[in-house]
Amino acid sequence: MKAIVQDAYGPPEVLRLEEVEKPVVNDGAVLLRVHTAGVNPLDWHYMRGVPYLARMAMGRNKPTVRVRGVDVAGRVDAVGKGVKRFRPGDDVFGLCDGAFAEYATALEDHLIGKPAGMTCEQAAAVPVAALTALQGLRAGSVRSGRLLINGASGGIGTFAVQIAKSYGAEVTGVCSSRNVDLVKSIGADHVIDYTREDFTKAGARYDMILDNVGNHSLSAVRGALAAHGTLVYNSGASMRRIALAQLLWRVGQNVRMFSTQRNHDDLDAISRLIESGQLRSVMDRTYPLAQTAAAIAYVEAGHARGKVVITID
Repeated sequence: MKAIVQDAYGPPEVLRLEEVEKPVVNDGAVLLRVHTAGVNPLDWHYMRGVPYLARMAMGRNKPTVRVRGVDVAGRVDAVGKGVKRFRPGDDVFGLCDGAFAEYATALEDHLIGKPAGMTCEQAAAVPVAALTALQGLRAGSVRSGRLLINGASGGIGTFAVQIAKSYGAEVTGVCSSRNVDLVKSIGADHVIDYTREDFTKAGARYDMILDNVGNHSLSAVRGALAAHGTLVYNSGASMRRIALAQLLWRVGQNVRMFSTQRNHDDLDAISRLIESGQLRSVMDRTYPLAQTAAAIAYVEAGHARGKVVITID
């Protein structure tokens, strides 16, 4: 089968399209014929092997998992022993290791049935970004009140705006001029154009801030919180900021940090929001499998509007 493989850390050129063996399905797992795969910031972190501390999990000198890609949508080709939710022919989406390939395996608990009205491109855009948005909002314990999302037009931000609105929150999104209309269109009550206004200096106070960007000092962002408000950094924040957030949390401060978890119950909650019409994927563009390196470079540049997806067939 064709797959995007990586045997060294570095620039996009380390990613190659090669013929590799089809993966073997193990007990409790599902073999997928991949139709589409989502691109996430974690893909370029894996490509470059940064931050260096993360190589303890990725592989010290080269990636332990050769095939890149986590977000996947496709059709079940075979199931391993003990799998009960799926059978061959089912259309699913979720998370795996090695999505940038014609076939991939995933644990049963990391997949969920694809809603009938959703395209494979839309489905592959969901898993990592929507899970991060959902779990980030949960880390802030906000179901209503005033919420600000810094980086509202990216993959995580576009899902966070919609999920927060489903909770009943009053949502303010922060984005660039070209994305103001987009963020309004997905339900934000207020939009701040960061090229014209600095939300940390505007005087408004929020019950929660979900910071997907980290482009302001911690003290400046905390200054935009209400008296008992909570600041949440998503799991893509810098190691220095993560360490500082964890330290402040341990001493009782209102700063939270979390790591996105592969969780079937949360995938199910996201799927129900999609089926109810409260959540949709915002798509920037698609690339064919052979241009995966270009897709990851585009996401690394940091200006994607919503999600970028790889089409396999």
